[in-house]
Amino acid sequence: MSYDLMVFDPTAAPREQEAFMAWYDAQTQWGEGHSYDNAQLTTPELRAWYDELRETFPAMNGPDSPLQQAANDSALWDDPHVTDYSVGRHVIYAAFAWSIAEQAREAVVSLAEKHRVGFFDASGNGRVVFPGDRYE
Repeated sequence: MSYDLMVFDPTAAPREQEAFMAWYDAQTQWGEGHSYDNAQLTTPELRAWYDELRETFPAMNGPDSPLQQAANDSALWDDPHVTDYSVGRHVIYAAFAWSIAEQAREAVVSLAEKHRVGFFDASGNGRVVFPGDRYE
């Protein structure tokens, strides 16, 4: 199991909790018909969030993964900071190791505030936070 957090395009997501959860369920069906490891197809704000977060939490898969170049580097493969990202047009879902959950949440929230994207604590308290709301 992983510690899962999601950031999202606040212009695409509904603000009401029940509607948001239905939208979240639809987003996580991963039915957009593209590879979910290509950050080029998301919004500029989500891409900026992703690019900055990858400095500390490198991508496990896809073209942005350092593991592709370091197939024989077991230290990198064992690093708990390596993160599984799923990138949609309006969301980025990140699955972190539980051993770094607190560090991951702090980084995700800080960068969500900085890049003005929404935040959903999928594995934690289920809180949905839009830019301008208080991030906790």
